[in-house]
Amino acid sequence: MTLPPLAARHCWHAAINPLHSTIYFSPDTAKEFADLGITDHVAVNLAHRSAAMGAVGPGAVTAAFYNYRHDLVARHLPAVWDVATPEQVLAARLRTADATLRRLLGAETIESPELAEAADLAIRATEGCTRHGRVLYAAHADLPVPEQPHLRLWHATTLLREHRGDGHLAALLLADLDPLEALVSHTATGKGMSPKWLKRIRGWEQTDLDAAADRLRSRGVLDADGALTEQGAALRERLETETDRLDAAPYEHLGAAGLARLAELGGAIVYKAMAAGAFPRDLRG
Repeated sequence: MTLPPLAARHCWHAAINPLHSTIYFSPDTAKEFADLGITDHVAVNLAHRSAAMGAVGPGAVTAAFYNYRHDLVARHLPAVWDVATPEQVLAARLRTADATLRRLLGAETIESPELAEAADLAIRATEGCTRHGRVLYAAHADLPVPEQPHLRLWHATTLLREHRGDGHLAALLLADLDPLEALVSHTATGKGMSPKWLKRIRGWEQTDLDAAADRLRSRGVLDADGALTEQGAALRERLETETDRLDAAPYEHLGAAGLARLAELGGAIVYKAMAAGAFPRDLRG
């Protein structure tokens, strides 16, 4: 089935990834994980995204996450599993999603037929996902689907987010972009994380980011001011186009009408969450 050009990418950016990502910046996350005894913000981030894979060590997580500094990961894994089990972390993560979405969206939206419809559409899209070569998606696909519509929607956006992300890593390897080069070139598009958040969450130092920028300049990807060159912009677009191709199956399964409706409903939900302060103002580069 042929979808309108860029329709799936638009839906992912406007309605899927932001809804899943609300938990990463939620005060509810810190509270739930503090109750488990995990208070370091990096340990929290690493634990709740990797817990679906089980009590894994730093090597597996560095590989699956792609752009985190390995020694930062090794500082917290596998030690965090001595504090809380993956099962406890997954339960805390779901409680976080519940509290966060209720706080950001309000009872009227949480209980609305539109949200329930969005959840059904997103779950239907996940039926087209594939497990092979997609470590984070496959791990999360083994988790039970929640019954409450807002949690079903969040779970589905998690699956769709990780499915695209796993494919994106394959595209990054083909584009010969190492973890830092991927981050720095993404920031240069204006859509990636700012250097402040790359250092805070991913563990990189300014010297690491500067060295990556120098490598990208030598390849003609960045100009002297750190902006994307014409060649660099073309590289990033080829990267996204290849990611679109690798991620097409769930949206082709949903169909053009279903995809448009999911973008409409999910976009409105995300807009409300963002208006309620779901993300830091300085998050983007």
